[in-house]
Amino acid sequence: MEKVQGEMEIERWERSEEISDAEKKVIQEIWSRVYANCEDVGVSILIRFFVNFPSAKQYFSQFKHMEDPLEMERSLQLRKHARRVMGAINTVVENLNDSEKVSSVLALVGKAHALKHKVEPIYFKKLTGVLLEVIAEEYPNDFTPEAHGAWTKMKTLIYTHVTAAYKEDPSGAGGGSSAEGTEVLPDT
Repeated sequence: MEKVQGEMEIERWERSEEISDAEKKVIQEIWSRVYANCEDVGVSILIRFFVNFPSAKQYFSQFKHMEDPLEMERSLQLRKHARRVMGAINTVVENLNDSEKVSSVLALVGKAHALKHKVEPIYFKKLTGVLLEVIAEEYPNDFTPEAHGAWTKMKTLIYTHVTAAYKEDPSGAGGGSSAEGTEVLPDT
């Protein structure tokens, strides 16, 4: 029963609504302020993610045993990963008007996490939720109901595109040679 509920929940998330031009502008305006503090905001997002979902740390050998948020904050490896996460999101935000570029960037992220790192897709849903929480808290004057709606669509866009890699054909026919010779997660 739990599996069925999870699948239904994921299915609802996959019905992403198109982001309007006005919403893209709102996302990009807020993101410009967020990205000005890229590393600090990224670290805040990852620390909140790991504190709220400690099982997610299992995928990070460098900091999976860290419990103290201050220790995490000082971790060079965590900071490096925060910059990578924020950089990927920045590329998506900068290219919201280029759906092929957005799909390409998020497909690469998805394939790396599905095939190489073996991360369960539910963690992307959790991480994008934390992303919204942190942005709303750090930038409350900017995070209006309109902005929240736009960012909710952005969250769904990220999750849908990243987790599409988990549904691809094991032969790699879904696109690109990066999947060749790589073990694929079994269908569950």
